[in-house]
Amino acid sequence: MKYLFSSTGLAALKSFIAIDTLFAFDLDGTLAPIVPDPSAIRIRHEVRQKLIRLDALAPLAVITGRSRPDALLHLGFMPRFLVGNHGAEGLPGEESISQGFTRLCREWKLQLNRILPDMSARGIVLEDKGESLALHYRQAPDHERARESIRSALAGLTPPPRSVAGIFVKNLMPSEAPDKGAALETLIRHQGCRRAIFVGDDITDEDVFRLDNPSVLGIRVSRGTKSAAPFYLRGQQEIGRLLDKIIARLERCPVSLKSGSEPYSSSRRLSPKPAL
Repeated sequence: MKYLFSSTGLAALKSFIAIDTLFAFDLDGTLAPIVPDPSAIRIRHEVRQKLIRLDALAPLAVITGRSRPDALLHLGFMPRFLVGNHGAEGLPGEESISQGFTRLCREWKLQLNRILPDMSARGIVLEDKGESLALHYRQAPDHERARESIRSALAGLTPPPRSVAGIFVKNLMPSEAPDKGAALETLIRHQGCRRAIFVGDDITDEDVFRLDNPSVLGIRVSRGTKSAAPFYLRGQQEIGRLLDKIIARLERCPVSLKSGSEPYSSSRRLSPKPAL
């Protein structure tokens, strides 16, 4: 991995920034700092304003593990594309497929409540996100014991889910549900973009970084020795600097307003949460 703001990284970034690029971001740990309570994340006001400006210049996507309503609450505005549940929710033209994922997750939820009736006593919290489930164990007194309880419970689910580990969480998704990599490539085709930049920080973001697609530039927030991303930022605090560079280059493009990108409309704003 190379540092994005090195000469090599900046050259790669420059070659990808164009009006027909899809700019895609994860949410937690990328656009907003990680906090102990996931419901308390906040996007800094200046970062939100830069995202809104970018959304007016080029196609913007947020691809997150959160459900779309939850993500929208924290974003404070509606980007061109908002994809939730790690890629399973919000892809254009796949609404009926998502409904099937929701029905399956309801059945898993019933099974888990039978298999782990004392999950709350073990410090495990079951989050129903519609098209996926998440078993959080950050507050468990014994993390290893909680992980083992979750592993044992998942082995008893029918049909078996596709599970992806996160930071003190196990995500459960239907095996047919697209991951973030597949979701990104769907958005690229739908929008007719020639290339994409994706920024993320979590294990589920590796599904994008591992794509064998030279038209996708992967950027990881914080360096990871096992990450497939070619470039990294030193931390979430550098997101604002990255957005500045993207916006500055797009604004120098004289045809940006002729690209087919709809100018940002104030009707798409929501009341944002207080900034940090």
